[in-house]
Amino acid sequence: MPLTFTLDPAVDADLRDGILDLWTDVSNAGGAVGFVAPVSRETIRPELVRHFVAMAEGRSRLLVGHDEEGRVAATAFFTFNSHRLMTHWVWLYTVMVHPRHQGRGYGRDLLAAAADAARGFDGIEAIRLTCRGGLGLERFYGSCGYKEVGRVPGAIRVAPGDDRDDITMLLPLL
Repeated sequence: MPLTFTLDPAVDADLRDGILDLWTDVSNAGGAVGFVAPVSRETIRPELVRHFVAMAEGRSRLLVGHDEEGRVAATAFFTFNSHRLMTHWVWLYTVMVHPRHQGRGYGRDLLAAAADAARGFDGIEAIRLTCRGGLGLERFYGSCGYKEVGRVPGAIRVAPGDDRDDITMLLPLL
């Protein structure tokens, strides 16, 4: 069954807890979403609160995908640029699909839903995101239409002696 995507869902305890569970499970399964396993919900909570604050201030928007059981199964946060020369594109952060749904095409569905949503944002012409090297994520994003436009070798330190490239990807929307 396909996921049901909602842009700007109402933030309530179920959504908050669902995103915390998703983020924790993705991180602990080895996902490159800002944390390194093992991680707890309480470690992730402050970062989620920062996302919610940015949403409340109008600097960020949330796209969430629910599975057939109504559970949070995927997320992506859009962040708008405040610099006047860069307001024509948005960042896409915390792109996640729950590990139990891996291999079903939901990642592609999430990125397609994100592109469709961004096309509806006034004046937005592109989406940028970054991904951690060493996991093949740039190939996945590339297969979804994103182009690698930058790479900083060793910019992400996963652990002592385990540095990864920080890869910037771009999806033109026009």
